[in-house]
Amino acid sequence: MLFNFTNKKTGFTLIETLVGVTVFLIISIASYQAYVSLFNLINLNQYKIVALNLANEQFEIIRNLSYVDIGTPGSIPNGKIPYVQNLNRSGIDFIATTTIRNVDLPFDGTIGSTTKNDLSPADNKSVEIEIGCPNCKNFTPITLTTTIAPKNLETASTNGSLLIRVFDSNGVAVSGASVHIVNSMISPNITIDDVTDNDGILQIVDAPPGTNAYQITVTKSGYSTDRTYTPGSGGNTTPTKPDATVILQQVTPISFAIDKVSNLSFSSVTPSCAAISGMDFSLIGSKTIGVNILKYTQNLITDSSGTLNIPSMEWDSYTLANTDSVYDIIGLNPLNSIVLNPDTNQKVYIVTAEKNAKSLLITVKDSVTQLPLTDAVVNVTYGGSYDVTKTTGRGFINETDWSTANSYFSDDGNIDTSSPSGEIKLKKPFSTYNTAGLLESNTIDTGSESNFYNLSWLPINQPASTSVKFQFATNATSTATTTWEYKGPDGTSNTFYTSPNTPFHVVHNNARYARYKVYLNTDNTSITPNISDVSFTVTTQCTPPGQVIFSGLSAGTYHVEVSKNGYSNNSLDVTVNSAWKDQEILLSL
Repeated sequence: MLFNFTNKKTGFTLIETLVGVTVFLIISIASYQAYVSLFNLINLNQYKIVALNLANEQFEIIRNLSYVDIGTPGSIPNGKIPYVQNLNRSGIDFIATTTIRNVDLPFDGTIGSTTKNDLSPADNKSVEIEIGCPNCKNFTPITLTTTIAPKNLETASTNGSLLIRVFDSNGVAVSGASVHIVNSMISPNITIDDVTDNDGILQIVDAPPGTNAYQITVTKSGYSTDRTYTPGSGGNTTPTKPDATVILQQVTPISFAIDKVSNLSFSSVTPSCAAISGMDFSLIGSKTIGVNILKYTQNLITDSSGTLNIPSMEWDSYTLANTDSVYDIIGLNPLNSIVLNPDTNQKVYIVTAEKNAKSLLITVKDSVTQLPLTDAVVNVTYGGSYDVTKTTGRGFINETDWSTANSYFSDDGNIDTSSPSGEIKLKKPFSTYNTAGLLESNTIDTGSESNFYNLSWLPINQPASTSVKFQFATNATSTATTTWEYKGPDGTSNTFYTSPNTPFHVVHNNARYARYKVYLNTDNTSITPNISDVSFTVTTQCTPPGQVIFSGLSAGTYHVEVSKNGYSNNSLDVTVNSAWKDQEILLSL
């Protein structure tokens, strides 16, 4: 009998080997990352322990000082403790920042109080120590505070106090604003860097008296700057906000207004939208820092592509004037003066044409709404030698009547447009008004590809406990107008236009069709908000609204007459004695 034995040997295939190696690597990497994370956490805890020990060391040093020495050099209170110290423990660098302030407690009155004036306001001292570690990964600085009281009774103060308030353009307190104070009239000089509290207030107690002695500068990251000015410095003999004066045993209150900065961009173009490079112009703000001294005035120029972008601009009303030797400004969009709100991006088109002797730019506006007027007829004459009539372009679209069934697209059933006829109000089904309502407009055809600038409505002032909000939507073509995306001033659906004359977001530009939604709300059902007019500034990209230019003029006094259907005529004499003259004319209903 024959037997056939076969020797079979099995092994790992290449794929099996790769899978095994991959699994091993995944497990190894995960283990390594867990180890590293644990190691970092241990280090971070060690850093915090060392930082706490350093803070306690500093407090112990302060406790062993006499009360009069507890302060920072060149500050208030003045003392022997450095404001910033570099400390090293176990080869690790730490930074200790010590802030010490006098505290006026209310138990014995407060300085400047009309009921109980405290002549010794520096009752206690607050000490705040912050320990940071710049080179420690993921380390958050720790801050410890304490209050230190004197052993002996107070004596009457020979100093005064500064009460600094910081608010924004709406009068809302700005917390965390950086306040820099310098008094160089005494020796040693006083330098204080601190921040406002949650109420936008910083109080400096027990400050040495001095006339115009304290120069104060206030700002915040991403915000504008406001400051005091030394009388006589830079030719500013009478500043609107001079350096602060501290009087013996009195409080000196001083306020500062700062808000988020904005972006202002310019494009110099021809009426056919071709870029004009190197256009010279001046930009002048309305805020002043002294008598006839402007806070902002600059000569500017667009670049080779006809654009100029200016970031970090303060909210203000800016006036643009022509200084170019080759081109005249034949239109501005939006119009002078350019209102720049906080935290916005404002685009300005400067429409130009080559100079032709002297030029007169006429801007026609509604006297109430201040909006540019389209189809206004402007006639300019000069004796018997000049007689030219022009019509202003499209300026704004206005809706004033929602009384008929087809005068708007839809509402939510809580809106009344019949009492008074044509106005938008909350419906009053019984004895009280509905708490909220919504109306959506019809589609508005601007007639061509357009830019949208500012949304306005009337009345501007609404009853207390009520609110009016808008959202806006645009489409580029008529085939897309079945879908509308309503947006607020930040270009998203999460915000609303709540103040008249608010700029549109640039997302709406280059569209032809528009709609709006108006939201009415009341917290008091016995009253309702109401809307009588809705309007928005609109123009094609390179056609200025409400403006006409008259060129080829000679020096002299010209007679200007303006008329428009539904408005009273207006006329005036305008003297043209420069290469470019800008004249605004108002029409009344």
